[in-house]
Amino acid sequence: MRTCSKPSQSLRAFIFPTAKRRRSSAFGRKKLTRWFDIARLQDPSYRNQTQLQGLAESAVEIRELLRQEIELKGVSPMNIILGGTSQGSAMSLCVLLSLEYSPGGYFGMCAYLPFQQEIENAINRDEVISDDEDNPFGPSDEDDQPEDPALVAFNFERDMLCIDTPHGVHYGTASSTPIFLGHGDADEKKPYKLGQETARTMRAAAYNVDWKLYPGLGHWYKIPEEIDDIVESIRYRVGWEMAA
Repeated sequence: MRTCSKPSQSLRAFIFPTAKRRRSSAFGRKKLTRWFDIARLQDPSYRNQTQLQGLAESAVEIRELLRQEIELKGVSPMNIILGGTSQGSAMSLCVLLSLEYSPGGYFGMCAYLPFQQEIENAINRDEVISDDEDNPFGPSDEDDQPEDPALVAFNFERDMLCIDTPHGVHYGTASSTPIFLGHGDADEKKPYKLGQETARTMRAAAYNVDWKLYPGLGHWYKIPEEIDDIVESIRYRVGWEMAA
């Protein structure tokens, strides 16, 4: 997982936090540097309940890093780019969905979204409920069901990460953050279908997603093509000035 902040036009800061060592079910319970546990590399949905503790613990750490940048160093959220590779991208996507403000941008390589189908189901379920105004068994106005898909994803993610959301407090979301996702079509650890599904769910949550597939690329990033694409995304979608 990577955070890049731009405190001013003349200063750049790159923060590369390291995950804690945790037991990995996919590797015979060996202790590895992981943001969260996973039972099957190619299928994150398999026994995904094993991921919950690590996701919640790591979200606390990453959100604290962001808080320090914003509150202690005075960095504007718009001058922060959040991102990562593989499990780092998965972890940072979870954090992004939980934020009550929009960072300047996001990039993910070999990305996937934990609990992707559950999030998408929650969004779709809410759309069905919202559209069914004539249903006598549907929710009343007093049920206060959120209709904004970004807010549905926000509430789902914060509940999953055990982040308190006081009742009656209206939060913003990170849905205005432009997202770049890149994936190789030969990725043997995180099949590119996971990246496609992640892009679809993030779009369903009202995020603006640019998703690119790189022929012949395995579980890594494409040099120079993918790096160039990330730079272009930062330049034109995030709006940072880049050196020639």
